[in-house]
Amino acid sequence: MRKNSQSAKLAPVSAMSPTPADAVRVPINGDVDIVKARQAGRRVAEDAGFVFTELALIATAISELARNIVRYARSGEIVIRSTTNSTRRGIEIVAQDSGPGIRDIEQALQIGFSTAGGLGLGLPGVRRLMDEFDIQSKLGQGTTVRITKWKD
Repeated sequence: MRKNSQSAKLAPVSAMSPTPADAVRVPINGDVDIVKARQAGRRVAEDAGFVFTELALIATAISELARNIVRYARSGEIVIRSTTNSTRRGIEIVAQDSGPGIRDIEQALQIGFSTAGGLGLGLPGVRRLMDEFDIQSKLGQGTTVRITKWKD
């Protein structure tokens, strides 16, 4: 089931702090950190039992979120951890920054919309690749995106 900020039933981002002991934190300050975040996400996902094709999808989603941090906020953080519910294992990724925020989240989630002249596939693509998607943003305060992929 896909979720967005209006229908999300995920815990507030503040519930993630302090970071669980098993979480991997990757500071994002430049392009090299995008690669580090991808690699960390693949390791956590592999440990959670995801297979090659799923690892590629997860790494792609992490890359898009990290790239947005570098492009729009200049710095931020990605936190990756394995997660479980009563029946499944999965991976949860939280991308957080203190950048300018997103003026119109619904517009930003439309395929083809871009403020940076790109193809506008980033956030909509991440939402399609993952099972759960939540985004919160405040102008002048930053953006937090929480995504989850469940192992079938």
